[in-house]
Amino acid sequence: MMRTILAMTALVLVVLLALAGLFEFIAELDDTQGDYQTPRVILYTALRLPQLAFEMLPVAALIGSLLGLGALAANSEIIVMRAAGLSIKKLSAMVAVTGFVLLVFTALLGEFIGPPLDYFARNMRMDARYQKDDARLGNATWVRDGPVVLHLERVSSEFEFGRIYLFRFDDDHGLASIAKAENSGIDKDDRWILENLRETRFRDDGVQVVASSVAVESFDINAEVLGISLVKPQSLSGRGLLSYVAYLKRNSLDARRYETELWYRVARTATVIIMPILALAFVFGSLRTSGSGGRLMIGVVIGLAYYLASEMLANSGQIFNFDPAVIAWLPSAMLAVVTIYALNRIR
Repeated sequence: MMRTILAMTALVLVVLLALAGLFEFIAELDDTQGDYQTPRVILYTALRLPQLAFEMLPVAALIGSLLGLGALAANSEIIVMRAAGLSIKKLSAMVAVTGFVLLVFTALLGEFIGPPLDYFARNMRMDARYQKDDARLGNATWVRDGPVVLHLERVSSEFEFGRIYLFRFDDDHGLASIAKAENSGIDKDDRWILENLRETRFRDDGVQVVASSVAVESFDINAEVLGISLVKPQSLSGRGLLSYVAYLKRNSLDARRYETELWYRVARTATVIIMPILALAFVFGSLRTSGSGGRLMIGVVIGLAYYLASEMLANSGQIFNFDPAVIAWLPSAMLAVVTIYALNRIR
């Protein structure tokens, strides 16, 4: 059973990745520019495949399990297992072991392989498109460290920030000072080096201007946190998401977008273990005598419904300020309820 489910899941995943990679490649051809031409588009698409595989694994596990278990049921092999004394509970446990193997693979893919390659692919695309235009390289960003708000005009992958603005606030949230440095960066000790700093301080008795050629500041924002702030949530690992959520909450900033992505990723990974059990419940019904086409259609419909529900709830949760954990787990919980109900109906 494990061999059949894993083999069919791998086959379905390859087909889904082929389709997704083709669509990704076609979409990227419209954005070719500079050195970002067809060879780099192919490389970008290939580097994105592990992240796409992580996103598609729940659906692939469901369709693969339906096809694999359906073939066993059509050949009466599962019926023979039951006649030999295996209960539905024991069969479900056996299938769940296969789901656990898929869960471990999904977790490793989504934590250590997909996000780093996705981040590298996006940086490679940007460098290739804008390498002759230094003004377009890097990203502007806002970060906060307690009473200090920093605006960095250009953050490169080497953490050279260019011009930076600092806004300091007092305990009553009033503006205490404004500073501008012509160049800035973080050294190996996570100290901020500010060159040609000019600071305007607002005091009760007037305004004071202070200037220095080089200033050293210590903020509770290191290169790792700053780098995470520039990365799309989809390109972050779970550890990166946890770190950045903690930073946002520590500075009283809105963390819902990153919390939603974190819980959505955890729920999607956990759902992989449910899919083979759900497939087992289906193959005991009318699908036992159905062809592979019917089982494929059922898997596509359920998988598509799960994917659309997850995406819709994740996006609406951020808009309407719903709890990220509840929104992320709701589709998986519904699948679990359907699975338990379907298994209990089997005689």
